Amino acid sequence: MRSTFKTLLVLTSIALSFAHSEQAFTRRKSLAFGPSLPHATFTTSPSPHLSFSRSFAPSDPFDVARSFLDSLLADLDSKHLTYVIRDDSYTDKRTGVTHIYVNQYVNGLEVTDGRINVNIKDGQVLSYGDSFYRGPAPLHDNVEAPSVHKQFCDTLHSKYTTHMQDYASLLQQTQIPLADTELDRHRGELDFLQDVHNTDCHFLKRDMTAYSQGSRDPAAAALMFMMAATPSMSLADDMHSRFHDYLSEVTVIPSNHLRDQAPSFAVQQVPGAVNPVKAHLAYAQVPNGDRTGLKLVWQLEVEMEDNWYSASVDASNPSNIISVVDWASDSSAAPIPPPKEPKGSTYQVFKWGINDPAEGERTIEKENFDNLASPLGWHSLPASKLPAGYPYDRSSDADLYTADTTIGNNVYAHENWEGRNSWVNNLRPKANSASEFHYDYDPAGSDRTDPMAVAKGYINATVTQLFYTTNMVHDLYYRYGFDEVSGNFQQHNFGRGGRDGDAVIANAQDGSGFNNANFMTPPDGQNGRCRMYIWNTASPYRDGDLEAGIVIHELSHGLSTRLTGGPANSNCLGWGEAGGMGEGWGDFLATTIRSTKRYSDYPMGAWAANDKGGIRYYSYSLDKDVNPSTYDILDGVRYWGVHAIGEVWAEFLWIVQYKLIEKHGYSDTLFPPKPDADGVVPEADFYRPATYNSKGVRNPLIPKHGNSLMVQLVLDGMKLQPCSPSFIQARDAIIQADENLTGGENFCLLWEGFAERGLGVGAKLINELPWGGGTHDPKNTVPAKCRSSS
Repeated sequence: MRSTFKTLLVLTSIALSFAHSEQAFTRRKSLAFGPSLPHATFTTSPSPHLSFSRSFAPSDPFDVARSFLDSLLADLDSKHLTYVIRDDSYTDKRTGVTHIYVNQYVNGLEVTDGRINVNIKDGQVLSYGDSFYRGPAPLHDNVEAPSVHKQFCDTLHSKYTTHMQDYASLLQQTQIPLADTELDRHRGELDFLQDVHNTDCHFLKRDMTAYSQGSRDPAAAALMFMMAATPSMSLADDMHSRFHDYLSEVTVIPSNHLRDQAPSFAVQQVPGAVNPVKAHLAYAQVPNGDRTGLKLVWQLEVEMEDNWYSASVDASNPSNIISVVDWASDSSAAPIPPPKEPKGSTYQVFKWGINDPAEGERTIEKENFDNLASPLGWHSLPASKLPAGYPYDRSSDADLYTADTTIGNNVYAHENWEGRNSWVNNLRPKANSASEFHYDYDPAGSDRTDPMAVAKGYINATVTQLFYTTNMVHDLYYRYGFDEVSGNFQQHNFGRGGRDGDAVIANAQDGSGFNNANFMTPPDGQNGRCRMYIWNTASPYRDGDLEAGIVIHELSHGLSTRLTGGPANSNCLGWGEAGGMGEGWGDFLATTIRSTKRYSDYPMGAWAANDKGGIRYYSYSLDKDVNPSTYDILDGVRYWGVHAIGEVWAEFLWIVQYKLIEKHGYSDTLFPPKPDADGVVPEADFYRPATYNSKGVRNPLIPKHGNSLMVQLVLDGMKLQPCSPSFIQARDAIIQADENLTGGENFCLLWEGFAERGLGVGAKLINELPWGGGTHDPKNTVPAKCRSSS
């Protein structure tokens, strides 16, 4: 059995599930919970009568969507309940599928969790997700709003009591030695549950009756939320004891009064926030018994040092947090021509596919020039897109800026030893005149008395590695469909759509902690932020920037968050199974990228953590004796946390992928061939021979090998699935992605892979809790047409 700390790291949201010693690992506080909407659905075979409200099929996908929505929502009171198609809806140029994202409005206010996503191709609705509120429009705010936060903390207390009783009972059994595994497990659970309760539930120990009266001013809501969210108990206690003093120091500035939007406000001087808190009135859906109502809330966007929250706070009782998503996962101008005859930089790094320093040596690798993924290479971008305050010669008239350091259109990489939010002028390595980023990496160092000084001594090698890995991830995901319109991270979008100005801010050796990594994913058009840490789990210390799997895991949070529910909505993977899959996709992609044709089991984070078993409960394996994860394993209390949930999802994907590999073979590279001079992507030995439709247009290319095909299906599935998907809905989205791409030739094989561990036909989740948990009913059944005849 793994150590008790690892066994019970289940009720928090940190970048990775860290192992072995409470002293060696730190827990970043993160709130994440919200209502589970019983009426939310994902439908992959819409009824024909819902497709259109008139006798002919419109050809424009947005017309198709409007017709479909009018039919689907015909019974709603259109006077009070309306919808808006979001402007981040887009057509995937690779698949031809148009992804339409729809927000619900009631009495002119947005319903924060009222969402529909519609997937359309060739005039037909392929699938849709729907969580729209179907009840009457409220005349006033009188809906009861159960406190999910209080439910969470009450449940923690109940679990603590249960383990205390079991522990006391074991102590009375003198024949059991004190070192017994079961006794140790309960002791560890008690310690950990108490730690979580003291930290995350400290807010609820206070009497909040003085603040139960509502306010239409967002200041009280922002302060009350910060009391719950701040990791500083002393600040929370001081805010509670001097609440009105703090309230008097807060200023509220109107941000807009557009007729088609609820008024927005900037709440300034909120302690613990690094920027003004953004606030606007909205509705949130609140299930209560057998009915769901609407609750008036302040929708807050709160940026802190270690968190970036989107929270719904009860407007009538600001001590009641309805839902909260942490965007931190612990984890268009006209185009400009590329530089002529790009020389390209070189980097001394652990090349793509080498997971960590234990797997190989550093080599000299070239900058990737791919006129699809990175048309300007990795170091060039319009000067107008450089961050404010970045030092460069502004007297030049040239719009194209080519950096001799680790910044470019996709990522700004640098040290952040002080752990601050400021980063523009942080230290970056500077290439020599030959554009070489070649630096020494000496983990032993000469100063053995200060392990941090040793790590800082090779910072240029570290930042170069982080810059290289992040750009490789950008280019790889781009080629599988994570492009500008779907919300990828670029300062300049080359006129291809989407919102730019959001390259990844990548902090190496971040000084805000140890043994961690995280990624903050705000909506499209705002910079993602990746923070990598030193791990003090070995001597000398190990640098997480040098373990590619951890970096890939974190960057994949940006991928899954932007693709699920649309690039303008970062709230779709907040908690429960949805939040768990956000972690699982990162593990799966990182493990797939490091894998080779010769099969092996793989742990996650083993090198950084100095633990051959890694930082998950189990290594990823096809062998059930090595990894016994099944759908019903999620019933256990230790699987409440998103990382524990995520490793189960990643294991399922690992098994499904190898079903595809058995059938289609293995590709030694996941990178598709680069386009020809005319921009056409050749099939080479990567894609199946091209096919063409009746109009002579080439159909989407299909990866010919099992591992590359699985990556494609996973990304396509993210685009199809609804906001806040369950395992079952994400499974169905992957199966539909195969139907869209191959005509469903892998239908039975995919079902067999999911069914192997219990996610077959009829599997279901009963009584899902707002933070995870519930009862999982596994099924190993495949569809009838896939069952072999006896």
